[in-house]
Amino acid sequence: MSASNYSGPFAAASPLDLNYPQFDKIKDSDFGPAFDAGMAAQLREMQVIADNPEKPSFKNTIVAMEKSGQVLDRATNVFFNLLATDKNDTRDALQTEYAPKFSAHRDTITLNPKLFARIKALYDARDTLGLDAVDRRLLEKRYEDFVRGGAALNDAQKARIREINTQMSKLGTQFGQNVLAEVNDSAVVVDSRDQLAGMSEEQIAAAAEAAKARNLPGKYVIALLNTTGQPSEAQLQDRALRERLHKASEARGSRGNQWDNTAIVSQVLKLRAERARMLGYDTSANFVLADETAANQDTVNKMLRALAPKAVTNARREGVELQAMIDAEQAKAGQPTFPLQSWDWAYYSEKVRAAKYSFDESQLKPYFEMKNVLENGVFFAANKLYGISFKERTDLPKYHPDTWIYDVLDKDGSHLSIFIFDPYARASKRGGAWMNTYVAQSALSGEKPVVANHLNVPKPSPGKPTLLTWDEVTTTFHEFGHALHGFFQDVRYPYFSMNVPRDFVEYPSQVNEMWADWPAVLANYAKHYQTGEAMPQALLDKVIAASKFNQGFATTEYLQAAMLDQRWHQLPLEQIPDGKDVMAFEAKALAADGFDYAPVPPRYKTPYFSHIMGGYAAGYYAYIWSEVLGANTTQWIRQHGGLTLENGDRLRKFVLAPGGEIEAGKLFPNFAGYEAKIEALLEQRGLDSK
Repeated sequence: MSASNYSGPFAAASPLDLNYPQFDKIKDSDFGPAFDAGMAAQLREMQVIADNPEKPSFKNTIVAMEKSGQVLDRATNVFFNLLATDKNDTRDALQTEYAPKFSAHRDTITLNPKLFARIKALYDARDTLGLDAVDRRLLEKRYEDFVRGGAALNDAQKARIREINTQMSKLGTQFGQNVLAEVNDSAVVVDSRDQLAGMSEEQIAAAAEAAKARNLPGKYVIALLNTTGQPSEAQLQDRALRERLHKASEARGSRGNQWDNTAIVSQVLKLRAERARMLGYDTSANFVLADETAANQDTVNKMLRALAPKAVTNARREGVELQAMIDAEQAKAGQPTFPLQSWDWAYYSEKVRAAKYSFDESQLKPYFEMKNVLENGVFFAANKLYGISFKERTDLPKYHPDTWIYDVLDKDGSHLSIFIFDPYARASKRGGAWMNTYVAQSALSGEKPVVANHLNVPKPSPGKPTLLTWDEVTTTFHEFGHALHGFFQDVRYPYFSMNVPRDFVEYPSQVNEMWADWPAVLANYAKHYQTGEAMPQALLDKVIAASKFNQGFATTEYLQAAMLDQRWHQLPLEQIPDGKDVMAFEAKALAADGFDYAPVPPRYKTPYFSHIMGGYAAGYYAYIWSEVLGANTTQWIRQHGGLTLENGDRLRKFVLAPGGEIEAGKLFPNFAGYEAKIEALLEQRGLDSK
């Protein structure tokens, strides 16, 4: 079948509600033909625009570009979302094959001289075209994108840009595949049930099931998550096993095996630095940040360096408490003490938390059954704040049985969106938590959003309830903040749908975390999964009182990763180390930034730092930058009545609906009437007076 008469499942929009994907009819064998047909169709569409004999106009050039590539968009939206949530060998092979093809396809469009000439002509005449603010911004952003993609370079430079982009796409694909392979290969096998003391019966049963799945009957397997610290470290009483688990986590990607990522990191960083220099920037970081609200690396450095000393000071203070707990326990047992290590932190911080606040995670979890948290916590808060409601769908096809689907209804009862909830960890799913979009809203296309949230909660053994930790509860609220951003987009053009800077995109999700421990919300969902009894008020109070506990650790582990990201991307091309020296540079960089406190390692080490090999390159600082906005917003909301429809309407109008139509730096001031201040973040994290 030729590309011109393609008739596969992505040839037209899905007939299901809101163009929801027909997962039951899409086969892996459908993707390749759809990609080929979609790329060919978009190139024809772009060439028609470029060859148009009429004088360039906003409609015949910019709007026409917005209408292009629909087959490719439908196919890639589904493919890359499935690749992240349920990858297999066929999908891996497709990604490996098509990543460089997609890169070349984008370059063919961006580096088309006739197309760029039309865009540039409109850009140069933009003051005379009578465009409104949205149309003018789209023209300016399209022009900037083409320039940043190399459209203004000479032919030799364009050829090199193509080579760089192709190489980076191949390397990025290999990096991601290596990360997942290492997570699975580094899972810790435990011989004796006794070694798992401290874990719940459900967790032990799940570890036994994981071992059976690996043909290891009678043994137990502790799977790894993508962060350095592993959840089981908070429970395992066997210190030797905690150490083995932690070291297995830290070693990923730098073990010298077939999945070692150090050489890939070096190559990608060198290619990024070379490309940045060709485009007129001294470092890759400054190239990336020029398109963010931060604008440049000096601004980012100033903020991170202002936070780091406060965070480390608090972490050291917390470490003193943990060491005192260790010393006391060892003395009571008549055993010699030992110095606090990174694999001890989570375990003893839980003990200190229990001592200080008289509760631990095991007391909380029975009150946090997952679906109850979602429906009576997350959805409840959204209903009270925005007036939206949710209705579970059982008639739509699923890409995986462990998912739930909901209609999202606006306050007037109209169909606003479809939401997919995918909570469980599995070997075929990438680590972390994230939101993605299957269908994006825009007035031009007439489409409404279909979005999904993904977590990595360990799945309990059959028949057992899914009980969340407090961190998993807050993560569920956080990710739903991204979903709300998707639901409420109200943009004219597809380009602007969810198209906000990296250092803004986490802002709505940071704000939504505030409802996790909001008394009225917490009281509505924190109910015992067996009895239905509400969590006792005394325990509720302790949860809220403990919200700033361990923030020195949490802030320090995050800042290490954020500053390491900047260290890598602020290196001039000539100073980027080869693969064999990557880990040595990492250690040196962390020490230089004041992170010489071994019990708190970075949240991610370089060889499994997937964020910076993907869209967060030189942008991992975005979480803390967004949290400044989030902290200021939560402060404003508390001062203006809290969980009210009036506040929700204001958030929706000024923060969530505009997408990329308004410069991101203006959205918080538009909402609050003043600029955000870092003091709100310091107060929120309990670092303000230290």
